[in-house]
Amino acid sequence: MYLRLRLLVKLFIAVTLVIGGQYSLVMAEKILSVDFEVFGIVQGVFFRKWNMAEFCLFKNTVMKGTELGLKGWCMNTSQGTVRGQMEGPKKEIDQMKHWLQYTGSPMSRIDKAVFTNEKDIDKYSFTNFSVRH
Repeated sequence: MYLRLRLLVKLFIAVTLVIGGQYSLVMAEKILSVDFEVFGIVQGVFFRKWNMAEFCLFKNTVMKGTELGLKGWCMNTSQGTVRGQMEGPKKEIDQMKHWLQYTGSPMSRIDKAVFTNEKDIDKYSFTNFSVRH
């Protein structure tokens, strides 16, 4: 009886550790922060935020970031680019990078997208994805 009880306790502890380990892996998903700048015809074509006029690249960026659950910001620069910062899980960051490089808004022409300062962060710095002026 004593031996059987010890085996049950060991089994319970092993199952608890396995379940707890999987749970903590799911909960500990890394958050990345990445700066970006998009070059080409990206201003005045609704790149930053989608709205009723779907052709704005500036406005589309906010909508796409929000759709992916990312947090951050973007803005038009005086050099004619769209610049910003995004935070989120790697999978969604990679999807947004692809969108910024190859898709954008229907009226934009993307020549290149540059991504810098990619790093892991402990917590989000932003509460949503927004336009800065």
